Amino acid sequence: MAAVGVGDVQAAYFAARAAAMGPVGAGVVTATFHNFRHELVAAHVPGVWGTASPEVVLAARARAVDATLRRLLGAELLAAEEVAEAAELALRATEACSRNARPLYAAHADLPVPDAPHLALWHAATLLREHRGDGHLTVLLGAELDPVEALVSHTATGKGMAPKWALATRGWSQEHWEAAVLRLRERGLLDAEGELTEAGTALRKEIEAQTDRIDRAPYEHLGAAGVARLTELAAGLLSRAMAAGAFPTGMIGKS
Repeated sequence: MAAVGVGDVQAAYFAARAAAMGPVGAGVVTATFHNFRHELVAAHVPGVWGTASPEVVLAARARAVDATLRRLLGAELLAAEEVAEAAELALRATEACSRNARPLYAAHADLPVPDAPHLALWHAATLLREHRGDGHLTVLLGAELDPVEALVSHTATGKGMAPKWALATRGWSQEHWEAAVLRLRERGLLDAEGELTEAGTALRKEIEAQTDRIDRAPYEHLGAAGVARLTELAAGLLSRAMAAGAFPTGMIGKS
């Protein structure tokens, strides 16, 4: 992204993920990304489009994905039949995705499928991710969790992004975080130590279960055998990527 003039990390993130929607404004990005502070988004969007158009950003993103996967997985693995098989399975699953009320998915679904198997797999994974993500935001609204409360309760599970990473990347201050903690305590979802209560744990589990329910169509379409095989193939690629340093140390967890 720096090669096309977008050197700021936050601007690069917003541009790369939003580019499929075209030169949208800050309001659209805040609405579709959900857990970012609007003021942070507005500091970069729509200004970033004056530096690099969505078309330029999409091309740069494709080059970055190609280079990153080659670095993490190696050219030999990317050329293996397993990657092509995983791409075919993932793309088949996306056939049952729906554009209705899923703006980020819908925008990416309008993009062409890359020819290279590893890029086609990444494209399909992006479609499946954004399809589930769009639905997840609907569930969070139904659970009456605002953006910061959603972050706090998710980090409290120990399975999501660590609080320091959320604060460093989402634009919220420590004061915003502490206020959200207090609101969740008042709802009986967090205890005095900041851990999820029984009610908080139940709510987070129900949020994930409901998200899965409204996202089941792609996987029902793929079938149990196809899902099992795709999971097997993707888990192997993920393990290889993680071993190669795909995720920064300390990114996941409660600390």
